[in-house]
Amino acid sequence: MNQIATLESTGATFNQRLLDFLGASPTPFHAVSNLARALDEAGFSCLDELSAWTLQEGGRYYTTRNGSSIIAFVMGKQPAMEQGIRMVGAHTDSPCLMVKPTPELTTQGYFKLGVEVYGGALLNPWFDRDLSIAGRIVHRNDQGELRQSLVDFVEPVAVIPSLAIHLDRQANEGRSINAQTDIPPLLFQAGEGRHSSFREMLAERFLGDSHGSVVLDYDLYFYDTQKPALIGFYRDFIASARLDNLLSCFTGLESIINASGEQTVMLVCNDHEEVGSASACGANGPMLASVLERMIPDEQTRTRIISRSLMVSADNAHGVHPNYVSKHDENHGPILNKGPVIKVNARQRYATSSLTSSLFQQIAHEVGVPVQSFVARSDMGCGSTIGPVTASEIGIPTLDVGVPTFAMHSIRELAGCADAHALHRILMHFYNRSGSLVVAESSL
Repeated sequence: MNQIATLESTGATFNQRLLDFLGASPTPFHAVSNLARALDEAGFSCLDELSAWTLQEGGRYYTTRNGSSIIAFVMGKQPAMEQGIRMVGAHTDSPCLMVKPTPELTTQGYFKLGVEVYGGALLNPWFDRDLSIAGRIVHRNDQGELRQSLVDFVEPVAVIPSLAIHLDRQANEGRSINAQTDIPPLLFQAGEGRHSSFREMLAERFLGDSHGSVVLDYDLYFYDTQKPALIGFYRDFIASARLDNLLSCFTGLESIINASGEQTVMLVCNDHEEVGSASACGANGPMLASVLERMIPDEQTRTRIISRSLMVSADNAHGVHPNYVSKHDENHGPILNKGPVIKVNARQRYATSSLTSSLFQQIAHEVGVPVQSFVARSDMGCGSTIGPVTASEIGIPTLDVGVPTFAMHSIRELAGCADAHALHRILMHFYNRSGSLVVAESSL
């Protein structure tokens, strides 16, 4: 089998694992649970934040916070003072509809649930989808003890029906959506013998015959039950919910699992990026800093190592849409299946600098993977990532990269089938290559 055929075969098996991970991870809590399970199987040890840590050279570890953020790392055999720490960052959350604390709504005999829009969701695609509910519940058992559990209804239990065109003749000319009144999902027709309390529904479904058990609170999200898939006439594309940014989480996972152990490497997957990262488990919180302090207790040593390190913030990029080419800068329109994208922004919405960009280009060149660049049109706004947040909080040299994507923040996004594996090849080499990450100065 030639090299191209081998890469295609390896990419196909990689993509199947990616599809399985996406389908099994409807919420950040499920994503972190699945990441932790894969790390366990790969020989990583779980570190409890409540306990003292004893770290060994060559050790493989991970820790979680809130059940929705995870940091994995390998204590490399090579001196971190010379080699730096190779970090990859991503986020576990995606825009969606989050169930309100007191969500019950009954209108014209129909039982609905009130929702908040989590993140910058593209709302139109949520209509007429087969929706389910998943997340975390906190309950008191019959011994009076508090417990938390992951839950998932799995099957379709709700829908947001569109208003018929006959009742809104202007719908195709620009329908606006009121997040309070237009999108509460419909669960069933109310009636005798049917539930009127959402918490009682949760208790019956997930706590069963545990008499005296009470659901106190929850973090629950609606999600589309349509499975992730390879689509297109030639199966060129990956279609799925939560590509932004579980694709990057999975790519980082596959890369760190294959780390040689020579270098000190790290994978950081934070929650709450879509709402600003300002939380105890978000990139704007103390989680990463506290892990680094435990890894390298001496402050001066830690500062010197961080200055020799590199963070690759991996978060999907906007591919140039063939029907909306004018929405892109004409010289910076990434194409699906043409390689990962380096993201640049003069206002530091992305953390890329010429130095960090050049390092990434060099690493990609060494494994023969092409890279592209994205800069937003100068007359349009720009999103952001955990990259600038991490760079400003930790002081680590950082760049932003991602695979080109269509329909970002939709309930179903689209990426190229070759790009995630291409990014994986770069990240795996980034984790394993020897040599300094500092670009030396020279006189011209």
